[in-house]
Amino acid sequence: MKYSKNESRHRRKVRIRKKVNGTAACPRLVVYRSNMHMYAQVVDDTTGSTLVATSTLTLSKTQSDAHCNISGATMVGNEIARLAKEKNITRVVFDRNGYLYHGRIKAIADGAREGGLEF
Repeated sequence: MKYSKNESRHRRKVRIRKKVNGTAACPRLVVYRSNMHMYAQVVDDTTGSTLVATSTLTLSKTQSDAHCNISGATMVGNEIARLAKEKNITRVVFDRNGYLYHGRIKAIADGAREGGLEF
């Protein structure tokens, strides 16, 4: 049986979520990639709450060069790390949400590491 690209991503996402779980001490850094924007949020799964969130959509209001490309993804990673450090979050678990660890997803992770988050 041949699956579409999105169905394959959702199957990978389910496999990843069986293993990756965020706690209050070490929350989960989730990324989402659409055609127009990149989103990142830090989630505590024990309470089901989003602790911090950012995207190229919110960054484009303050920075004109925040697009859905690798440089924009790096800016999202740096911003999510800055917001997380404001809330005293230093360690996170990276949830790539079924996407391959390549390109923009890798750029968000590298930007978050540059900003001071530990995976």
